[in-house]
Amino acid sequence: MRTHKDLDVWKKAIDFSETIYSITKMYPREEIYGLVSQMRRAVVSISANISEGASRNSTKEFIRFLYISRASASELDTLLEISSRTNMAKPDELTNAKEENVILMKMLSALINSLSANHK
Repeated sequence: MRTHKDLDVWKKAIDFSETIYSITKMYPREEIYGLVSQMRRAVVSISANISEGASRNSTKEFIRFLYISRASASELDTLLEISSRTNMAKPDELTNAKEENVILMKMLSALINSLSANHK
C-alpha cells in the first residue's frame, strides 16, 4: 500500500521544514512569537496537508488538501520576503529557501494537475 511517505512532494516538504527550522533558529528572540512562529506553522502545514489529503477517500478531497498545501507555500514565500527585507537571516540562506519553495510549489502544482487530469 502506498502512502503519503511515498510521494516525492511530501519528502521535499519535510526537507523544506528542516531548512526553515534551521534558518529561523537564528532569528532574534523577540520574533519567536511573530515571524518565526508564523513561518514554522506555514512550513509544517505544507507536509501535514499533503499527508492528510492523501489519506482521504477521494481524489477530489486529496486535490483540495494539495491546494491548501500550495497556499501555505505561497504564504511562506511572503514570510521569506519579509525576512529578507528586514535582514533576519543570511541573504544566501533566504535566497536558497525561496528557490526551494518555488520548486515545492511547482511540484504541488504538477501533482494537482496530474490528479485533476486523471480524475475527469
